[in-house]
Amino acid sequence: MSHIQENRKKLVARVRRIGGQVASLERAIEGDEECGAVLQQLAAVRGAVNGLILQVMEGHLRSHVADAGNTKQQDELLPVLAVLKSYLK
Repeated sequence: MSHIQENRKKLVARVRRIGGQVASLERAIEGDEECGAVLQQLAAVRGAVNGLILQVMEGHLRSHVADAGNTKQQDELLPVLAVLKSYLK
């Protein structure tokens, strides 16, 4: 997966931020935080994971599904990516 290798540093940084969010969530649960605060942190973790999924999926589609040299195929991906972005929001 060349797109993952090309973006390795950004992806790893994103995963580490998600790890920090999950650790914060664990502390909130162990520290008897209010359920509203826990739900807010859960939503933030979900959003971060969805962002990571979208980033990897977009790279996959652009690198492996549509021919990188084919402008028409790349343009046809735009509505698909727009739907994915709205779905993973």
